[in-house]
Parts: sequence; structure tokens; C-alpha cells
Amino acid sequence: MAPPTALPAAQLPSRRTAYLALALLTAINLLNYLDRYVVAPLVTSLKHDMGLSDTQLGWLLPAFILVYMLAAPLFGLWGDRGRRTHPMALGIGLWSLATMLSGLAQGYGQLLAARALVGVGEAAVVAITPALLADLFVPAARGRVFAFFNAALPVGAALGYVVGGLVGQHFGWRAAFFIAGVPGLALALAALRLPDPPRGIQEGVAMGRGAPAPPPLELYRGLLRRRPYLVLVLGYAAYTYALGGLAYWMPTFLERVRGLPKERAAADFGLIVLATGLIGTLAGGYLADRLGRFNRQAYTAFCGVVTVAAAPVAWLALAAPERSVYLPAIVVAQLLLFMSTGPVNAALVNAVSPLERASAAAFTMITIHLLGDVPSPVLIGYVSDRLTPRLGEAASLERAVLMVPLAILVAGLTWLAAARAAARAAGRGP
Repeated sequence: MAPPTALPAAQLPSRRTAYLALALLTAINLLNYLDRYVVAPLVTSLKHDMGLSDTQLGWLLPAFILVYMLAAPLFGLWGDRGRRTHPMALGIGLWSLATMLSGLAQGYGQLLAARALVGVGEAAVVAITPALLADLFVPAARGRVFAFFNAALPVGAALGYVVGGLVGQHFGWRAAFFIAGVPGLALALAALRLPDPPRGIQEGVAMGRGAPAPPPLELYRGLLRRRPYLVLVLGYAAYTYALGGLAYWMPTFLERVRGLPKERAAADFGLIVLATGLIGTLAGGYLADRLGRFNRQAYTAFCGVVTVAAAPVAWLALAAPERSVYLPAIVVAQLLLFMSTGPVNAALVNAVSPLERASAAAFTMITIHLLGDVPSPVLIGYVSDRLTPRLGEAASLERAVLMVPLAILVAGLTWLAAARAAARAAGRGP
């Protein structure tokens, strides 16, 4: 790899440019999660309209993620080697068209294919955005920046629940997919105007688009040899397993197990996700940045502590039958879980070099989804189906979702181990 050049100050993005780009990228991320989770409150309608099993319904999210995983490395390599705004704009347009195609599906195969195609487009944004944000903001602000960017996760997911629930209830599930997909076409055009600063400029060096990145096989072999980074990613996978299963099945759980009306189950959970996601995500980024002034491993250790604390509360939220117990427990568990979203992403971009950030983000996304929210919705649905003949639909789903708190505990303990491994590696020096 060629040595970096000295930093040309004129190429540093202005604060106004950086914050405008952050606002647009956050809006894109919001739509990303809206389109991803709009299907969750439509599960009951799709089940009855198409005659689907819980296992088939459980595959709708993993089908998207499997394709997303396959596309992510390609967009990651493109993002590390070329202009980053072009693949982002292409991806946004693709996923928006695929969401609208979901509303035209005439059978399960067409619906599954359309949801899978959404993954091609979203892979571009998820692989490239972390690298772009790292070149727009200094390392000391990245906890807050990634917290703000990832606050779009709860807002977008909540809007997905609300759009899917309310539009699906009044106008049908097809209309919900059309309404969710249209705004992305405008955002795809807007993405072409995003700034693309030189790679590494915030670290005091300038590596332009012509700077050579490591060969792909060498890059990924290098990532696999970095134990602190790898353990951090594995903790993220367990975290994603829990959140993926919870996000997909929670509206159905509240409806089927707790007896809430369908539209109320989606709306109530959407509001909880919105409130706890905004508060938890922003608070987590702020606190982690403050702690990061005193400890380089603060981002990872902070994620471990709050996630371990969330595990028993999540179990109470899913096991307690009384509304006065399970509802506050859902709120507290979601609040604690969302506190990790900004810090863990800041820790990941800080752990790799500027020339490999998009590819590393793609590798991270492949791992966390392959081990996380690809299997979790399907396994919960499968366990529910297997237990239904003996326990009935409500009790079977109630048992199946109890794998979520265990995954949360594993995530927290793994992040604490990652922080210790990174501290030991830093103590050994180069």
C-alpha cells in the first residue's frame, strides 16, 4: 500500500457540509429500516391472505438479509476503491423499487423474491456509510455521530410498524408496501450530491480515491486475525440475533400471546421502539464519547455492561403475563439495548484503517446477519410451529421467544471479553 500523503487542510469538510451529509444519510437510514420492518405488522394479513405458515413468514426477513449479505462485499470493495456516492444512489433506488414490487406479489414465491431484492439495495448503504461518516467527523465525536445516524433505526422501525399497521389495516398490505417504497426514489437522487472526502482525512492523512486498498483476500484474512475486532463482531452477531427475533415477532407476540388488537399491537410496540430508541441511542452515544476520553476501550466495555443489564429485563418482558409488569419491562429492555447502537459502530470503524472501512463494514454485516437475524426469526417461527400441536398458538410462541434474553446475555458477555482482549493487545504495543 502506498504511504498516505500529508493532510491538505482545504480538503477537510466544513462543519456545515458534514452535518448536512449526516442529516441526509440519517434520512436514508431511516427509510432503510422502514422498508425493512414494514412487513412485521403485516404478518397476520399475509398469513391469512396467502395461507402461510409461521415458518414461511419467518423466512421473509432472512431472505432479504441473505441477499444483502451476498451483495455487501461487492459494494464494500466498490466503496473502498471508487466514488462512494454512486453505489449508494444505485442501492437506494434498487431497494425502493423492490419494496414497491412486494405490493404486486401474487404468491409467496414472488413476495419472497421481492423482499430478497430489497437486500441488494440496502447492502450498498450499510457497507459504505460508516466509512463515509468516519471521513466526515473526527474520532472523538464518532460515538455521538453514529448514535445520531443509528437513531434512524428505531424511528424507521417504528414508522415501519405504524405504516404497516395503520395502512395495512385501512387500505390493505399491498398499499403499505407502495407507500413505504416511493420516498426512496427521491433520496436516491439526493445521494448523488453527498460529499466524498479523501479517505483518512480525519486521522490527519489524505488517501484519495486513487490510493490502493489491500487485495480483497489479504484484507479479509487480516480482519480474521485481529482477535479484539473479531470478538467485537461476534458479540454484535448475538446482539443482532436477539434484536432481529424481537423486532420481527414482537407485534405478533403482543397480539397472539397478550391479546392486544392487531393494529394496537403494532402501534404500541412502534411507539415504544420510537421513544426508547431515540432516548437510548442518543444517550448511549453521548455517554460512550464521555467515557472514551479516559479509556480507549470505553465504547466496547460500555456496550457490554448495558447489554448484560438488559438480559434479565428482557426475560421479564417476555415471561410476565401482567401488563403492569411486561410493559415497563419492554420499555427498560429496549432502552438498554438501544444504548449500544452508536458505540458499537464507532468501535468498529475505529478498529480498522481508512482504506478498508467499507470492506470491513461489509464483513461485519455478513457475520452479524449470518449468525444473527437470518436464523433468529426462522428459529422462533420453527419452534413455535413445533410446539403448537401440544401447547396451542399462543403458548407456543410465548415459549419460542424466550431464546431472545439468552442471546442478549451472550452478546453482553462477549463485548466485555472483546474490551479485555483489546486492552491486552494495546498493552503489548506494536
